[in-house]
Amino acid sequence: MNILAFGASTSRRSINRQLARHAAYVLTTAFDEPFRIDLLDLNDFEMLIYSVDREQELGIPEAAYAFIQRISEADALIVSFAEHNGTYTAAFKNVLDWASRVDVDVYQGKPALFLSASAGDQGAASVLATAVASAPHMGADLRGTLSVGPWDVQFDADEAAFSDATVSAKLRDCLAELLKPAKAET
Repeated sequence: MNILAFGASTSRRSINRQLARHAAYVLTTAFDEPFRIDLLDLNDFEMLIYSVDREQELGIPEAAYAFIQRISEADALIVSFAEHNGTYTAAFKNVLDWASRVDVDVYQGKPALFLSASAGDQGAASVLATAVASAPHMGADLRGTLSVGPWDVQFDADEAAFSDATVSAKLRDCLAELLKPAKAET
């Protein structure tokens, strides 16, 4: 099973990139299934700020097609959203805007786990709520969510593990949901 995991941030020290990587690591160690983990770096998809005028003048950038291609190659997605002023980072929103011009169902019906983390107590809950609300419109088969904060209290960087067993168990539960077969539509 091919899992695409990424933090929706361009920060080199992004805690959301760390969270996505940690979730992928837990997936490979806690479940008896072979996984191929594809860790996407949002910095590889830098594009001019989206505008209709730019799209008409220059067309859709190759990076938008490449982003959609990476999603199409995945069987499931792990996305950890960084929060800037209560919503998506500008970099991720821009990738999302361009990618939606290639395929409005950006997530292409893939099973998805949405995560968020912040230094504050709320764990970037606002951006996670935004992502959850937009998931059906962006083509995500959302299987679970987890918000973690404050990151430095909840995650032990030296041990590369959650300090709180409850948070660790919730992540494993979310990952188990991610792996379940899709429910048949009735």
